[in-house]
Amino acid sequence: MTEMKALRIAYGEALVELGAKNEKIVVLDADLAHATTTYMFGEKYPNRFFNMGIAEANMMGVAGGLAQSGFIPFASTFALFGAGRAYEQVRNTICYPKLNVKVAVTHSGLTVGEDGGSHQSVEDISLMRTIPGMTVIVPCDAVEARKAVFAAAEFQGPVYLRIARPPSPVFTAADAPFEIGKANILREGKDVAIFATGLMVYRALEAANDLSKLGIEATVVNFHTIKPIDRELILKVAAATPKIITVEEHSIIGGLGSAVAEVLSESASGPFQLKRIGIEDKFGQSGTPDELLKIYGLSSENIIKVAQSIKG
Repeated sequence: MTEMKALRIAYGEALVELGAKNEKIVVLDADLAHATTTYMFGEKYPNRFFNMGIAEANMMGVAGGLAQSGFIPFASTFALFGAGRAYEQVRNTICYPKLNVKVAVTHSGLTVGEDGGSHQSVEDISLMRTIPGMTVIVPCDAVEARKAVFAAAEFQGPVYLRIARPPSPVFTAADAPFEIGKANILREGKDVAIFATGLMVYRALEAANDLSKLGIEATVVNFHTIKPIDRELILKVAAATPKIITVEEHSIIGGLGSAVAEVLSESASGPFQLKRIGIEDKFGQSGTPDELLKIYGLSSENIIKVAQSIKG
């Protein structure tokens, strides 16, 4: 049976591990420490943990000040608040002066579930990837979430780290490479290519396995970094497999699919076909994570359906 573990749990554990190795790591939270799991860091290193209250904009400003003082702040809250409520402070206080702040957000996408559309951030990748100099990372499982925390800490500059809420399958290997800006091919196929990010990577692999039984072999690529996007790999895969599907738990506007479309339209030489699977121009709603992913077309069944249509 596949192990299940929430990425936000891996985030909290990674912060504790990182804190022991680097005394410059500090963590800020907006009164959501048990939900974001930063409480683990707070219990271990109380002198380097700051609950800033329900004041995300102020938290980003304080994080910027700590970065200017030589610390490496992880500013944590829910995705909707970190990318939305505090957008101006992330843009002007952190990214404009290129400060070394990690905006680490949990409860991203539809899989916030029963909290409903008011708490489901489905446009945060779009907001963050348009800010000059911001790096955007979306890990696919708990193992990769740990690697992403360590990579973000070592990276010099602002990082947006998008972390999902619910328990999800652990399927990547501990020794699998993780380099910011470099996507990973998880499966090779000749008929279609599925580019996925975050929790959709596992569903893309499920779909690819079922497609194989139907005589369609799919390449599956894990895009854990949305910005900078791995242009080289996109063009390499498109040259070999020009029928491409992107899958993301985010609006179809401005996320992974848009980034891939930009690369293909500007640089691909041969004919290709691109289908984007994501949340259409809609808000979310209340429901269980699995119910919502099915309603919004983010199921492995829909990936199979789109792959069959694009394969012809």
